[in-house]
Amino acid sequence: MGRPQRLIELLAALQAHPRTTAEALAGELGVSTRTVLRDVRALVDAGIPVFTERGKYGGISLLPGDQADLSKLTTGEADLLRAVGLDPDRARRVGGEAAARSALRKLTPRRSPPPAPDALPLTLADVIAIDNRPWFGEAAPLPDVAGLVRDLRTGRRLRIGYRRSGEAAAEDFVVDPYGLLERAGRWYLVGDRDGRPRMFALTRLRGWTVLDTARRLRPGADLAGTARELGEALESREQVVVTARVDAASVDLARRVLGARLRTVSDRRDDGQVEITVAYDRPDAVRQLLQFSDHIEVVAPESARRLVHRLALRMADRHRPR
Repeated sequence: MGRPQRLIELLAALQAHPRTTAEALAGELGVSTRTVLRDVRALVDAGIPVFTERGKYGGISLLPGDQADLSKLTTGEADLLRAVGLDPDRARRVGGEAAARSALRKLTPRRSPPPAPDALPLTLADVIAIDNRPWFGEAAPLPDVAGLVRDLRTGRRLRIGYRRSGEAAAEDFVVDPYGLLERAGRWYLVGDRDGRPRMFALTRLRGWTVLDTARRLRPGADLAGTARELGEALESREQVVVTARVDAASVDLARRVLGARLRTVSDRRDDGQVEITVAYDRPDAVRQLLQFSDHIEVVAPESARRLVHRLALRMADRHRPR
């Protein structure tokens, strides 16, 4: 179950149980307690009247008074919320901004409930801000996502023009599309090409044509499962493991920049450095480490160390003072 669908299920569970716990919700939804708490914060951020109380007799519930009522939603609004969740920006991307705003108005209470005697002066919404957009949003423009969604819903094959990463020109080929995936603020078309699953970044999609033939998906495959399969395959590829030493003050930056590629971080050494290991799927990807400048030293393998040396010499020569 994806997060948008899970948020709707969470709302339904809260309606069914006047007061419950994160542990009970986690068991009902089949997720961790931490995931439930993150989803509750997402509901609060969207203006849904969810209330949490700590302590032995605490729990999670919809605030008393005006309740979020899923029965008020039209079929189209409910379908949109299951697909993209409660984020108006995502809804706008797929041409459903009006439906999303209408749904949020129906789910948000029209008047504030009376405060409890021991209520804190500020609400969770006053002190929590959640923004799922990536830092330094990519400048590359997206295609007509709403139009692509409409064409995907026909269930037909697509002929797409797509530019591979690092290539100058696009090529055309036929895909059997599952749908769209948004991950970490980036949009992808998920589909089978020649029977094998692929992800295509929408920023490099040059156009598409709907064909007359119905899509031919792998038996038992769907969008959520295929997206998860591709993500796990991408993050598990390890052909090169690089060992490097970085300044201890650069560890936070390394975690942000390297993400899941950063596998281990040692304790701080006497010289103020830590040793890290970074996993890449190809040797030349080690050039990513150049952005750490003189705060890093590649230790092993020797081939990676030589490559960084050659690249650094080229950079130094290119930036020689005029």
